[in-house]
Formats: sequence, structure tokens, C-alpha cells
Amino acid sequence: MTLSYTALFIITILALIGFQIGLWTIFRKAGEAGWKSLIPVYRMWIWLKKIVQRPWWWMILILFPFIGVFMVYYMIWETIRVFGKTSYLYLIPGTLFYFIYLPYLGLSKKERFYLRSELPAFEKSSLRGWGDAIIFAIAAAYIFRTFLIELYAIPSSSMESSLMVGDYLAVSKYHYGQRIPQTVLAVPFMHHTLLLTDAVPSFVDWLELPYMRFPGTSSVKNNDPIVFNYPDGDTVAIERQNESYYSIVRDFDAILNPNAPENERQSVILQYGEEWAARIQNKYAGKSAQEAVRGEYTVRARPVDKRENYVKRCIAIAGDRLEIRKGVVYINGKAADVPQRRQFSYLMEGNIPKKLAKELRINLEDIHPVSNGTVLFLNDEQVKAIQKRGYIINSLVEEEASYNSDIFPHDPRYAWNKDNFGPVTIPQKGATVELNDSTLVLYDRIIKNYELNSLEVKDGKILINGRPATHYTFKMDYYFMMGDNRHNSADSRYWGFVPEDHIVGKPVLVWLSLDKFRSWGDGKVRWNRMFRIIR
Repeated sequence: MTLSYTALFIITILALIGFQIGLWTIFRKAGEAGWKSLIPVYRMWIWLKKIVQRPWWWMILILFPFIGVFMVYYMIWETIRVFGKTSYLYLIPGTLFYFIYLPYLGLSKKERFYLRSELPAFEKSSLRGWGDAIIFAIAAAYIFRTFLIELYAIPSSSMESSLMVGDYLAVSKYHYGQRIPQTVLAVPFMHHTLLLTDAVPSFVDWLELPYMRFPGTSSVKNNDPIVFNYPDGDTVAIERQNESYYSIVRDFDAILNPNAPENERQSVILQYGEEWAARIQNKYAGKSAQEAVRGEYTVRARPVDKRENYVKRCIAIAGDRLEIRKGVVYINGKAADVPQRRQFSYLMEGNIPKKLAKELRINLEDIHPVSNGTVLFLNDEQVKAIQKRGYIINSLVEEEASYNSDIFPHDPRYAWNKDNFGPVTIPQKGATVELNDSTLVLYDRIIKNYELNSLEVKDGKILINGRPATHYTFKMDYYFMMGDNRHNSADSRYWGFVPEDHIVGKPVLVWLSLDKFRSWGDGKVRWNRMFRIIR
């Protein structure tokens, strides 16, 4: 259940009222005038010195952005302590539900306020000491990774050679503004699945907050590297969760839909095998592809902030006119700046010597022998180095536009492929587009999945929230992401636009880089990449 902004506003006001009543009554119990709890900043000083009776320098931490959030909760914890409550049975729920417990402490005649010198003796056991330290560390780390910096590792080669498999990144949450967690009931530090399990969710979706973000220090710009939540990951087939659910559905549709193009059907049969295709056809005859996928796999929905984290480069921002021709990206009619270490696929005659691949740090998992040579994904420096050694190597950039069912918007009317795409205008908040049979395929996921409207086509008419619609006005900004490894990246060319509420942060630093193909004694640590600023 996602709270509406109105419901969240009402709950926030009630929580603030409860908090204020608690401070007013607790101030009075401590011998301070209740009105002092109404004065911003000053009340924090009185609360710090007179109520929780802690050092003056805590005030500096309280006033520091985002750390102050942690400090306020810690002061609530300490406030409960000065009422003689030492058990976690009081401290943890009392801190979480402060808007109820603080008024109780202040209003109840049974509860007594103590000066620290008067507090009943409480001797911490070693177990309790460890418990306090763990709770403090978890809370501090959670605040830090939510609002300041979070660490990520690069698992795939989609951004090579700019970001390498085995790079460990520091990702800034403050550049584009800290996004408030939408899934509030979750196990800390576990993204979407519990540790040591393959399918047990680390969260429950009983309560979700609407999208909210603090102001950032900058906006998303063209060519910025971005960490974001994978848009196609709103639904996953658990047994194949590393693949796009919608791609799986298209594969099933190619087998079950009698009107599916024969070339798509044969491509799927080649991928899965004739035996699989026959089984699916017999088992799910007359059913839709979605029904068949749900019959074969465990299908689950994931909230925005629990979808997989991806890192790509923002090629186009909201309002840009994007086109790709023969592998060259054009923004608003001009050739875009290119990353220095971008990669394309090449066909090399013969096999590449393992020693040479190792020397050039070519990803060994991305070397694909074929009947007439070897397919490699290379940057310009690697291409020149291979040619210098006398090997014949040719680019595999597709020269002509042609329909590829894997490419967004997955419609034969758009003859687009990974090297020839668009032109298309990136949706912008407040911009209005015309809706018809041919444009709807570009925007249907935006309307339904991202901006949460009902959408159907009935008797040739497009209905949004039950009403006929010929135009649509976007509620959010969108972005177009591409990997620097242009021929080996699942990106916006395959699943479309990235909404602003999916933006996580900006990678700013490679703090560690390990080569998975080398041992510790043979150059495993890429020292030349350590503490490198990401551009």
C-alpha cells in the first residue's frame, strides 16, 4: 500500500503534534518552562543540556545536515533513559514511536524524570554493551548510506572500459538529492532478498511512502554516470531474476501467439530448444504469455527502491531529441561527446592469444569464438594495440536501421536496433504528447507503470483512468541511459526511459579495483585505478 501525499501530510502533522506535546510536558517535568520547547534551535539546546544532560558539542552534530536526523533519534533514546527506562522493550519501540511515547512520559504521573546523578544504578553486561554498540553502528551506517555515500561493486562489463568489472564505487546521494526510502519496512543493508536465500524478500510492501527527494547540489547532466534502479525490474521471475521479466514474456509470446513473426519464433526456438517450445505450446495453448510465465515461474513485483541497481551513462536528459545513426549518438541534431574509453564489438580473424588478452586487460568472459574468427569488445586503445601486432580486425557496427524485437519499443513499426535508434524526444515533466496507435507504444509504460494511471485501448479509443485521451502530460522527467560498452550493455535502447524517481546517485570515486581474472601475486589489484575520480 502506497500512502498518498495527503495521507502522509496528515500523519506527519500528527507525529509533529505528538512530538511537540511530548517535549512541552517533559520540559515542564524537568523544571523548564514549556514554551521553551516551541523556539527552534533554543529548544534543542535546552533539550540537550537540561533534559538528556549531554555535552555541548553534541549541538554541532545536531545542526549538521542529515547527521542531525540521527542525533535527534539518539536524543529521544536518551530522553527515555532519563526516565529510568533501560530495557530495549522501552527504548526501541519508544524511539520508533516517539510521537506516542514521549507524550506518555510527559503526561503520566507514574513516570518520573531523573537527573543523571539520580538515575537508579544500572550495570551494563558485556552482552548489553555489545547490543548498544551494534544498534548505534547500524543506525549511523543506515543514515550515512541513505543520505551521504553508499558503496557499490561493478558486477558486469556494460560500462567498460570506463568502469571495470571488480571496480568498487563510492556513490554520492547528495549530488542529485537524497531520495527518501519508499519501502519503510525492510531489513537494513539487504537490498531485496534476505542473505543466504534466493527468493525470500528482505522487505514487506504493506506500507510504502510516495516519491520524495531532498534538493540536490546539481541536476543530472548529459554524460553523467548514474546509479539508478532498473526500470524493467518492477516485476521479476524469481527463478530468472537476472533477466528482464518483459523480455521473458516476449519470448513466450513468440511461441504462443499464432500471429508472432516467424523469425522471432525461430530465434526463440534457437535460444531455448525445440523440446522446450513444444512443451510450452502444449501446456499453455490458448493462454496469454503472461499467464504462461506465471505458470512456469514465481513472479513478484518490486517497489522502486528495491529494484536492481544499475550504473550507466546518461546520454540524453528530459527534453533532448535523441538519435543514434551507425553507432554515433546525436543529441538535438549534433554529435554528442563520447566517453574516452567506450567500447564497441569487433570481429578479429583467428583467435586472440590469451597472453595478449591478459596484457590488454580484455574481459575474458567477453571473448566469443565464432566460425570466422573471434568477437571482442574493445576500446580504441585496444583496437590500435591489436592492429599494431598485425591482426586483422573489423568493426561490427550495424550500418542500416532494421527491426530488432529486443529493442525498445519492441514494435515492428519502429525499425530500430542498437546502432540505429530514434529520433525520439525524451519525456519531460509538464510536456504534452499526442497519443495514437503508433505513439502509445513509446509511452504506455510511463503512463501505467511509472506514473500509475490505468490504461486500456477499447474500441479503438485510448482510455486513461477510464476517460478518453488523445494527449498525455508527463508528471516526471525521464532520462536515456547507455553503457559505455555500447555493444554489450542492457540499457535504455532495450527497455526505454528511466524515470526521475529511479535515480539513486552519482558515482564519484573508484576506491578499490580488483581484476577477477588475476591472482593476488599477478596484478589482481589495479593500482592505477585506485581512488580514481569517475567522469
